[in-house]
Amino acid sequence: MNIQENISLKNYNTFGISVYAKRFISVDSVYQLQQLLKIEKDIFLISGGSNMLLTKDIENLVLHINIKGVSIDREDDNTVYITVNAGENWHEFVVWCVSNNFGGIENLSLIPGNVGTCPIQNIGAYGVEVKDTITMVEAIEIESQRLVSFSNDECNFGYRNSIFKNEVKGKYIITSVSFKLTKNKHQLNTFYGAIETELTSKEIKKPTLKNISDAVIAIRKSKLPDPKEIGNSGSFFKNPVVSITQFLEIQKEYPTVPSYLVSDTEIKIPAGWLIEQAGFKGKRFGNYGVHEKQALVLVNYGNATGIEIYQLAKKIQNTILRKFSVVLEIEVNVF
Repeated sequence: MNIQENISLKNYNTFGISVYAKRFISVDSVYQLQQLLKIEKDIFLISGGSNMLLTKDIENLVLHINIKGVSIDREDDNTVYITVNAGENWHEFVVWCVSNNFGGIENLSLIPGNVGTCPIQNIGAYGVEVKDTITMVEAIEIESQRLVSFSNDECNFGYRNSIFKNEVKGKYIITSVSFKLTKNKHQLNTFYGAIETELTSKEIKKPTLKNISDAVIAIRKSKLPDPKEIGNSGSFFKNPVVSITQFLEIQKEYPTVPSYLVSDTEIKIPAGWLIEQAGFKGKRFGNYGVHEKQALVLVNYGNATGIEIYQLAKKIQNTILRKFSVVLEIEVNVF
């Protein structure tokens, strides 16, 4: 096995943080992963590096998951079942599905990262969550090296949440994800965010999967920085869910506060709106700051440290708590 030493992880995390792995290995097969885990248990897992903030050098073995491959398991006139290996790029998979007229994940276009990480935080955007298309997640149990299958129900999916973030965190390595997608009679979701506005501007009245994907890509590009140009990890904070009572208190002072009803007793408030009201949008602190177009995104303009970005996140959290009595939860994994 080719274990390298003192490898920079700058190109392995979308924030572009320059920390070092004392030992590093990339695996491209389930068998290779199982053999490695027989002799190495103390590992630090990295895939697309899109949902992490690295604040220090990594002492344990950094394991890069690079297992590739997409296969159609079965299909009928209306439905297709697909298994995708963990190392596949998420957006490239979405583009492939759209080009084949497979519907269900077009609203999740341009989300950074790899397929193997999508179930962990149940990625979502523009009214769609990946849990609604996942049928099964396969993973290697680190301790036993057994290949284990998790059904959709067993994944315990929630808002930006799953069993892989909680009960079994650190015990399994996801190797593939299986999806159930539509081939016709697609359930198009165009009513969330600015999708309808984007489609109307293009004079599209009967949108296709590609129309929706293109609209989402255009919206995201207009608001979110490209990690290849400006280091970032997308949405840094979760949108907080508050009680209706607490929401009404906020609404008294901010009548135009945007919101989304979650249940009879709870309302979701956009974290970006809260951060903008607190005056952080576009604020720069040397080599790092808050993106000028989307307050939910913290950015590395070049050579910032993970500690600096984390300290900014804590400052934002404390300000929002003091100003709105709302707890902002960090969505990105901080190491």
